[in-house]
Amino acid sequence: MKYVGLQSQINSNNRKSILLLAGFPAVILGGVYLFYYFLFDGEMEHVNYEFLIALPFVIGAVGIWFLIAFASHSALIKFATKSHTLDRKDNMRVYNLTENLCMSMGMKMPQLQVIESDALNAFASGINENTYTITLTTGIIDTLDDRELEGVIAHELMHIRNRDVRLLIISIIFVGIMGFVVQVIFRSMIFGSGRRSRKDNKVDERVMLIALAIAVLAYLLTILFKFALSRKREYLADAGAAEMTKNPLGLASALRKISGNHDLEVRSSDVQQMFIENGPKKNAVGLSGLFSTHPPIGKRIEFLEQM
Repeated sequence: MKYVGLQSQINSNNRKSILLLAGFPAVILGGVYLFYYFLFDGEMEHVNYEFLIALPFVIGAVGIWFLIAFASHSALIKFATKSHTLDRKDNMRVYNLTENLCMSMGMKMPQLQVIESDALNAFASGINENTYTITLTTGIIDTLDDRELEGVIAHELMHIRNRDVRLLIISIIFVGIMGFVVQVIFRSMIFGSGRRSRKDNKVDERVMLIALAIAVLAYLLTILFKFALSRKREYLADAGAAEMTKNPLGLASALRKISGNHDLEVRSSDVQQMFIENGPKKNAVGLSGLFSTHPPIGKRIEFLEQM
């Protein structure tokens, strides 16, 4: 990936991210419309009528789910990672590096959290200035030198500054909604088929098969949107960190050390996607890299070395 300037990178990624983000509700509403379309064999009068009736209920249900998940994400992240607060007295070095970077950018300093693990990893989280947090493992703190650790912290600060953490949380929530819908429909098909007459079963099976096929398609699309959204923001955070520290090679060196040493067990795969590196394990082969929310770490290093 060729470096074309930070502001150009920001503008390009923000435009593409807005389009991708708009795709999440569009997929859900499109899925509901397709369900009625196939259910009524394309009779548009019935399709449009039923869709308009269902529309406020769909929007309301999604909205309630979204607000609950959005409000509770910080507690869920702490539970999943077993992180705890890092104060100035706990590690003066980390605190001062973060504070100096924030002062140079005119940013409010986020909270600092630490995970007791030898793995080399870090992530940013939060939805506003009161909840923004940078979490580091003890492994990355102990292994990286100051210029490398500064690059990692700057990368996470750029995620906060560009509201990437908020975008990622939104994408995770929408994927979670569609995943839940798929599970509900699938379980209903398995456990509900024996409770009705044969005639009713044929009708219900057709309805459920239509719903399941559309839900699975919508679920896959939201996953693809999430992957695309996250990968674009990683390049932007790398570029911003290089500009913030005036030292792109520091972050490049950090990524080299992180590569292959980042594996960290957490209680939520969604939280794992927030880390600075969450690609396949060192010995992983096959198509596993295609399903990573981050671009290949080698390409990120190459990108930084071109700056």
